[in-house]
Amino acid sequence: MKFTQTQIDDFHRQGFLACPRLLDAAELPALRTAYDAAFTRLASQELAGKGQRMRQIMNLGEHSPPFERLRQDARIIEILTALIGPNLQLWHDQALWKPARDGGPVFWHQDNSYWNLQPATAVSCWLTLDDADADNGAMQVIPGSHLHALTHGKTSESAALVDASAHVDPAAAVTVPLPAGGCLFHHCQTLHYTAPNVSDRQRRAFIVHAMAPGTRGRDGQPIPVDDHHPLLGAGRT
Repeated sequence: MKFTQTQIDDFHRQGFLACPRLLDAAELPALRTAYDAAFTRLASQELAGKGQRMRQIMNLGEHSPPFERLRQDARIIEILTALIGPNLQLWHDQALWKPARDGGPVFWHQDNSYWNLQPATAVSCWLTLDDADADNGAMQVIPGSHLHALTHGKTSESAALVDASAHVDPAAAVTVPLPAGGCLFHHCQTLHYTAPNVSDRQRRAFIVHAMAPGTRGRDGQPIPVDDHHPLLGAGRT
């Protein structure tokens, strides 16, 4: 799927753009099986407390061949290239699982508050393996919020998350429901949030974070091209 120039312009204005169907339905069962096996086999980080769970595996692609292939999928790379530029470098990937009924929230934040990337032009592809809606933790975003970096503080809810709730007007939030196999592309400074999963359905998401080669990290040095941060797509040598 290609985005039109109008859609690309909309992304740069709003900070996000949905792709309702990136993967074919026939591709999903094998990915779900590999995803579930990884959460059984690998240690994962708990990101929510107080009776709710939101589990994370960082760099799943390094441990699971189907997700290594997915994070270099030509369809994802084509769109990321249109949004970032002709060359891409992987920053990292994440698997974020909200179990049914007790999947916890991810509080309002801008990703680059964690990362401190400069220039702040990284883009994420947030892909869901299940139908995602308001009940089970679909992404919510604040349009235009990527235009300004915000100061974040630790939330009292969880020391693991950065909370920007003081900067959020709930009336401005947009919920982006997606069918399984759909994805949301968002800028690294777009304020976003996923609510607790109160449904009887799980919500499995996989996120690919990409940047332009030469992007600098928190130490001010360019992030090296290596096994953890390879070039993607046409930028590979």
